[in-house]
Amino acid sequence: MTQAHVNMLSGPLSNEDLAPVSERHWAWKDYLFLWMSNVHSVAGYMTIGSFFTMGLPVSAVLSGLLTAVIIVHVLCNLVAVPSLRAGVPFPVVIRGAFGVYGAVVPALVRGVIAVGWYGIQTWLASNAIVLFILHMDPGVMGYADSHLHGALGLSLLGWGAFLFVWLLQIAVFWRGMESIRHFIDWAGPAIYIVILGLDIALLWRTHGAFHLSVLPQSVVSWPVALAGVFSVASLTLAYFSPIILNFGDFARYGTSMSDVRRGNFWGLPVNFMAFVMLVLTTLVLARSALGRLILDPAGTIMMFDSPTIMLVGTITLVSATMGINISANFVSAAFDFSNVAPASISWRKGGLIASIGAVLLTPWNLYAHPELIHLTLDILGLFIAPVTGILLVDYYHVQKASLDLPGLYSTAPDGPYWYRGGVNRRAVLALALSVVLGLMVVFVPALNVAQNYAWVIGLVTGGVFHFGLSGLSPRGGRAASQES
Repeated sequence: MTQAHVNMLSGPLSNEDLAPVSERHWAWKDYLFLWMSNVHSVAGYMTIGSFFTMGLPVSAVLSGLLTAVIIVHVLCNLVAVPSLRAGVPFPVVIRGAFGVYGAVVPALVRGVIAVGWYGIQTWLASNAIVLFILHMDPGVMGYADSHLHGALGLSLLGWGAFLFVWLLQIAVFWRGMESIRHFIDWAGPAIYIVILGLDIALLWRTHGAFHLSVLPQSVVSWPVALAGVFSVASLTLAYFSPIILNFGDFARYGTSMSDVRRGNFWGLPVNFMAFVMLVLTTLVLARSALGRLILDPAGTIMMFDSPTIMLVGTITLVSATMGINISANFVSAAFDFSNVAPASISWRKGGLIASIGAVLLTPWNLYAHPELIHLTLDILGLFIAPVTGILLVDYYHVQKASLDLPGLYSTAPDGPYWYRGGVNRRAVLALALSVVLGLMVVFVPALNVAQNYAWVIGLVTGGVFHFGLSGLSPRGGRAASQES
């Protein structure tokens, strides 16, 4: 990097964490383990499991999941390119579309969503600890009742477990990206061992019996089944939407684009579908062996009387969920909030803001039941999806797959990404229109038929609106904005 670049990157739009990385250590296996951590979590298990309770044929659910993960794979490879080439995180890349100051808008959207997911994942991990404590000491049952001992809808025991996991995650995050990389390298694969062991124990109880008929399934026509495929695919895309958008936060550390693609292939289509089959197997075996369908893997583990199984299972579930939380949510929010005021908010301070927000959100009220899971996915996705569409259209169409690196940090009025006042109002308008349309789809009764497709609608409309608005001037959106 030239001295001129160094001077530009030391300005008000940069800090040590937002500047281009100088060293890259992430190989393909690190991206494989990143995806393992993102998939192998309590939330991932419950989300996948909830699809098998929708009454759809198993084949339709599997088809929807496979369709979604292939799309996730393609999108992540596309999002990775600008960050890998420039060595910068998502909040800096998106300055090319929204302007150097306008980028605060999508970064805050992503940051707030990350806070929501961070709280949800922390609560789900803490639930495993609560269940373990109750099985080891039923005498504390009263402290697990939020009506007797609790606040804001969470019991005293729940608060203790939640804050314990909350502090553990801060401790890992505070040590930096390399420590996070090492943590997810073992946290993601570990849950395979536990679930495989759980399935073997359940198979022993069922004497090897395995029947998909124990799942709630209805006889449906092929149009209904096809609609179910698209619904499952869209909801799965909404689940992955946070890390799709900020995948550049990790791609920037990659040694090469081929490593990123290779890691994404093994981590997404291959690993994800393997985990789906494990979830399906566990749900079916648990229904046959234990007499009921259990969506929470911690609940399944607690049905065994062995303290060893319960302890190992709890530790693994908590660790795996911490892996996705730190990588997909903590890291993203830290960069996003740091981008709001680079001179005063460092990456670590941004992470602390996110962690405090996760407590204030009371996430246990967002993800407690299958219907709430799907509604939460819809709402979170409809805000993130348009930004993803805008980012891709802007980089590959408006910018012609090229970014002016110094310009991403320049506040000069003649800078390439200054626009008027540093804000590209056309990109902001495209985002606003897409979000309003998504909200209508989710909350207007007449449009409820399209509710589960909110993410897809947001991605497409965000990209289309930005494509149209940026093309109003023959010289492109940036030139037009500077002239206006």
